[in-house]
Amino acid sequence: MERERVSSGVGELDRLLGGLFIGDNVVWYDDAGSLASLFYINFIQTSLAQEKPVIYVSFDRSPRNLLEKLGALADSRNLTILDCFTYGKGAGSDVFRKFYDDKAPAPRCRIVQMKEPQDMAKFREAFYALFDALKNDTRFVFESLTGMQELWGGEAHIAGFYSHSCPRLYELNTIAYWVMEKQAHSRRLRAKINQIAQVAIALSVKRGTTSLTILKAEERHTDHLSTPHHYWSKDLNVQFETDKRTSRQIDLGVRLKSLRKKRGLSQTELAKLVGVTSSTISQVESNLIYPSLPALLKMAEVLAVPVSSFFQESREVTKRTIFQAGDAIEVKLPNLPAGSIAARLLAPEDLEARAEPYLVEIPPQKCLSHFFIHKGEELGYVLAGTLQIKLAEGVYTVRAGDVIYLTTDMPSQWKNPGPNVSKMFWIKIT
Repeated sequence: MERERVSSGVGELDRLLGGLFIGDNVVWYDDAGSLASLFYINFIQTSLAQEKPVIYVSFDRSPRNLLEKLGALADSRNLTILDCFTYGKGAGSDVFRKFYDDKAPAPRCRIVQMKEPQDMAKFREAFYALFDALKNDTRFVFESLTGMQELWGGEAHIAGFYSHSCPRLYELNTIAYWVMEKQAHSRRLRAKINQIAQVAIALSVKRGTTSLTILKAEERHTDHLSTPHHYWSKDLNVQFETDKRTSRQIDLGVRLKSLRKKRGLSQTELAKLVGVTSSTISQVESNLIYPSLPALLKMAEVLAVPVSSFFQESREVTKRTIFQAGDAIEVKLPNLPAGSIAARLLAPEDLEARAEPYLVEIPPQKCLSHFFIHKGEELGYVLAGTLQIKLAEGVYTVRAGDVIYLTTDMPSQWKNPGPNVSKMFWIKIT
């Protein structure tokens, strides 16, 4: 029976690797100690978008530091963090334990404190208890095998834990990411881990150029083994040299993902509207499969674009100067509760432009977090009403005619204190 394929969250990696299989243990050998996070955060993002439970095992980061790194992903009930840092490398210090006494609003993810992470047997017991509570199709990220080794005292313990856990995780139909600093471990341990893993990937940086090399890809027919592939990144977007060379070619998956995100739909939501599984949408977006013609037509209908938008650049749209009111569409903002805000994208979804214009309306007496998860600049003009905006440096009141300009700081809160709907013209600049 063919194993189910899923996406890693990075389209070109899926193409090089042939996608991930349910049951895969994926080892990341990180030459610099900071390269793998880009890939495992994309994996977490994709898994949570598919509403799959994720367990993140943290030995090297305090909960506060980890939440900052995960950003909006931490606001998911499907994410569980197993904190092995506070009483591990953090040695139970008041500085780190204070996190649990903090009265600040807690994220929606679950954080489980491990009191004796130095005891490998107790760690294993706590870890599998978490898994048993979540059951099938759980995804795992073991942030640092290196951190485990430092706490448990020697490679023999790591080899024993990994040798025991990998086959069990495989049989339990999960996907697990394991991260280790390549230079911190012996060649013998790396060989042992490599032998058990289904997938092994090396990440390195030389003279400022980062590269990814697939060392092992079990049950896959790939021509890319042991070949370095140069890549670079901006925020969570990963660009490979192969992407650059083929940028003029058709990439249905990338186009579908872009249009879906502009509409504010998750893979699961789009799948329900189209009448397919969320796994199908994931595989189409990763270019692992092509949709059937009926599914393709339904996708175009749901996303309110012509079918040609999936296969060619929107030259006709790009050439247009004027867009009618009928071109605007309602969009869903997935990080906010239903009914807390209304937003309309004022230009066609398939318009390739550096700026996206929106009309945003916040009902009276509503209090909410920032409406976009966006790393670029944003610009807003208040059309009507009064709003309070909370930034790191304080709380500000804005009224009709005021302009808001965001660069790196994201508002932690918006509030409409008035009796009427507040309206803003908002531009996301990519």
